[in-house]
Amino acid sequence: MARIGFIGLGNMGGPMARNLVKAGHAVACFDLSAAAMAAVTGARAAGSAAEAAAGADFVITMLPAGQHVRDAVLGAGGIAASSPPDAVLIDCSTIDVATARAVAEGCGRAFLDAPVSGGVMGAEGATLTFMVGGEDSAFAKAAPILQQMGRAVIHCGGAGAGQAAKACNNMMLAATMIVTAEAFVLAESLGLSHQALFDVASRSSGQSWSLTTYCPVPGPVPGSPANRGYQPGFSAALMLKDLGLAVGAAEAGGVATPVGARALDLYKAFVEQGGGGRDFSGIIDHLRQAKGGQVRG
Repeated sequence: MARIGFIGLGNMGGPMARNLVKAGHAVACFDLSAAAMAAVTGARAAGSAAEAAAGADFVITMLPAGQHVRDAVLGAGGIAASSPPDAVLIDCSTIDVATARAVAEGCGRAFLDAPVSGGVMGAEGATLTFMVGGEDSAFAKAAPILQQMGRAVIHCGGAGAGQAAKACNNMMLAATMIVTAEAFVLAESLGLSHQALFDVASRSSGQSWSLTTYCPVPGPVPGSPANRGYQPGFSAALMLKDLGLAVGAAEAGGVATPVGARALDLYKAFVEQGGGGRDFSGIIDHLRQAKGGQVRG
């Protein structure tokens, strides 16, 4: 049993913390929402992030953006100051690489950037993929904890490597979801059923995770958000955030990512038209609105 502080109990953090409680760990949790803390049955509700981190073997953060992580870890009286010197800090937020590296350098503790893939379903089912950056010794110590929240725990390299992997992965995911949705819209115009396209593409070269796990139309994959009105899942607003990180990193590094940049434009338009709270696969409706013409975004 480990002593774990968990800060940030939203749609992802809450289920992750509950899985750690189920695994038998002593979890002290903190969130600005009292209801979110109460939902982690069996955990101790802390009065602050510093209180959750005090005495912990591991401190896990799942926060909205890089500045939140920087403030929570490095701020006055924050996690770095309140956690034991031998604690491992694990940030599962999706943030920019530069901030992840700055926090790792400045916290005075073993630090891992460990963003996740798998969405709310993966968090609830403990089937997430963790992309981890940091020192080998910290990764070896933390891996058994991460394995109780996920199915795959992959050490990607040094500080910031986990965030780099997440940015690349989600740029790929966004692009494949868009083209998968486009194919279904095209099929509709040609009189081809959703099921027929799925049966062919899922067994041939069009196969992808966006198709076979997260199919953007209802029916072929019963567990996909399309079957519950595109309730996330992984929201379009979060996909837009991740694409912004990826394209921003590409621009800073002088790397051409024209498809990623176009995906960013399309998700920006989808969110601006009210789709931010829907699952990112709901972009199929945005594409349907431009049926027969060019999508503006």
